[in-house]
Amino acid sequence: MREKIRDRERLLHMIEAIDQIINAQQRYTAEQLTTDPILFYGIVKWVEIIGEAAYKLIEAIRSSNPQIPWPSIIGMRHVLVHGYYQIKPERLLSTIESDLQPLRTLLMQLPELNLE
Repeated sequence: MREKIRDRERLLHMIEAIDQIINAQQRYTAEQLTTDPILFYGIVKWVEIIGEAAYKLIEAIRSSNPQIPWPSIIGMRHVLVHGYYQIKPERLLSTIESDLQPLRTLLMQLPELNLE
């Protein structure tokens, strides 16, 4: 039987996904990211990973870190997975541009990462 992914690894997955999205944002224009379906759905997948990892964290981590908007993160994942046919590129880009770097900063400060 495979070992379950632990919460620290989930937090690292979230950070990795954010880094991948930021990297893509630096390499491509907003138009490229929204009009090229491979790029667009690649970004969608990374955002889904952020939400899925947040969703799978134990409740104690989420409740002890209310500075992180867990319900919004998880909710976006649900919309992207279940409402894939309704994804608005401009909304996704807005989230990427305004929310990901602050989220990364907050995640890096969590004691559960134990980065010292």
